[in-house]
Amino acid sequence: MLASAQATAQERRYFWLLLIFAIVVIGAGIGLRDPWPSDEPRFTLAAKQMVDSGDWLFPHRGSELYSDKPPMLMWAEAASYTLTRSWRVAFLLPSLLAALGTLFFIYDLGRRLWNRQAGLYAAAALLLCFQFVYQVKRAQIDPLVVFFITAANWGLLRHMLLGPNWRAYWFGCFCAGLGVITKGVGIIALLMLIPYAIAARWRWDGIALMQRGAWWRWLLGLPAVLLAIALWLVPMLLAVQARSANPAYAAYVNDILFRQTAGRYANAWHHLHSPVFYIPILLFSWLPLSLTYPGTLSRWWQRLKAKDARILLPLGWILLMLLFFSASPGKRDVYILPAAPMLALITAPFLGELLQKRWLRLLGLLFMVVMATAMLALGAYALLAHPKFATNLALSRGFDAGENSLWWMCLTIGVIQWLLILALRLRQAAWIVVGGMTAMWLVWSLWAYPLLNDSSSSAGLMRDVRAKLGPQDEVGLIDWTEQNLLMLERPAQDFGFKRPVPAQYAAGVQWQALAPATRWLFAQDSSFGNCVQRGKAIDLGYANRRQWWLFKADAVIPGCVPAAHDDAAAAIESDDASR
Repeated sequence: MLASAQATAQERRYFWLLLIFAIVVIGAGIGLRDPWPSDEPRFTLAAKQMVDSGDWLFPHRGSELYSDKPPMLMWAEAASYTLTRSWRVAFLLPSLLAALGTLFFIYDLGRRLWNRQAGLYAAAALLLCFQFVYQVKRAQIDPLVVFFITAANWGLLRHMLLGPNWRAYWFGCFCAGLGVITKGVGIIALLMLIPYAIAARWRWDGIALMQRGAWWRWLLGLPAVLLAIALWLVPMLLAVQARSANPAYAAYVNDILFRQTAGRYANAWHHLHSPVFYIPILLFSWLPLSLTYPGTLSRWWQRLKAKDARILLPLGWILLMLLFFSASPGKRDVYILPAAPMLALITAPFLGELLQKRWLRLLGLLFMVVMATAMLALGAYALLAHPKFATNLALSRGFDAGENSLWWMCLTIGVIQWLLILALRLRQAAWIVVGGMTAMWLVWSLWAYPLLNDSSSSAGLMRDVRAKLGPQDEVGLIDWTEQNLLMLERPAQDFGFKRPVPAQYAAGVQWQALAPATRWLFAQDSSFGNCVQRGKAIDLGYANRRQWWLFKADAVIPGCVPAAHDDAAAAIESDDASR
């Protein structure tokens, strides 16, 4: 195994430049937008209610317990808010820190297993992977679970390839447990034990063989996993027992420990796809990293024939992970995102050589030509032809008539990318890819975030609601979305979230009737059917592809009960299908 030499001044400079580059690309736009659907408002609302109520054990969505996901991300957002006192910063900060941590672990593995150049290439390759950057610029659970799984792999690989290092092994197992209480799937990091067992059995080069009698130390990995899980599970179960008089808490335990884990995997009720669903993800969502496949596949095979355990363990883990998620009927592209750091790691030792190959430079140049041309064509077509899709998008997003800013943004990205192509040409194709991807992320973050924020986050809609309410007025929410309550920025009454919409409407009308002069109801158009006189209600317009109304008791038709509608039924399950 190659030992990591002392870093030169140039290598240290490259590391810090890469770190600054990552902070700029991933952090650009933080503070310029509020949480956007589908997941971000849900988690931020739960975090905000934790801060407001002081109850950090049980996430809530309005008046209901939220049992779809463990509270790790909500804790991280709430903790970030206590430090920053700004939800616009706090809700994205955990993703930024998780991304930087993931990049560091991959860099460190690369430099320890090969050399510092391999570490830099590994982190840079991951930072160019489209799906990785797309996800870590959002406030979803996936960046955090990728971080914990990568940290677990770091500990396991340090032990298995550079060890024995039992502390690193136990650290890896502990991080796998943290991954479990983040999204449930953190345990897949321990699949690394399978290729290690194969390599150890056949004495592959680079494998760290353990001394005789060390079997009991392997078993201590299980307590490390359970200890991490217990940090949340034990206090939560004790609190549920103390609140046993309320059946909602028993239902919370059953849902989060069974239905949302084993039940979701074995009998998925959303995102049903074929076993080959992940092949296009590996090819297209992981661009431009996936452009290296023609060169790395043959080199991996050569290293495997040479019994190089540094390739076998990460590659074997990637294949086992793909098999694990392909076996479930429910599949989403982000499920396999934790494999991207390992792919970047085993690509890195060959990347310096591959970047000198003409075929890879041609692929990189073609990739940017296609992207730049598509951006130019889309922007120019929308600006010149005013197609129906552009008009519909402007209306659904709440733009003023003739709003063209979004299309000028596309045109700008395309122009920048084409300028890079014309200036650098084939010889500097790698820098064209770096510059083109950076331009896309920065322009999108600094231009689209403020442009789309009002409509995507419901900030504009809820600002209009606040403007209609007097100081003493109250508002109740019917058939609402998480961003409505989050962006209202004042106390509100809800009548359930998963509760059937007719029951929400009936409860809302009863609540309103107790103080008709000061109580308003806020609802989707489809939630009240013909039971509200629209001439006496306030049409708030469209947001998040829905039409919204605000009305007082004089608009309610007495005794009318709205029929259940398909949209409401779909909304009840939509939170299970986080996109």
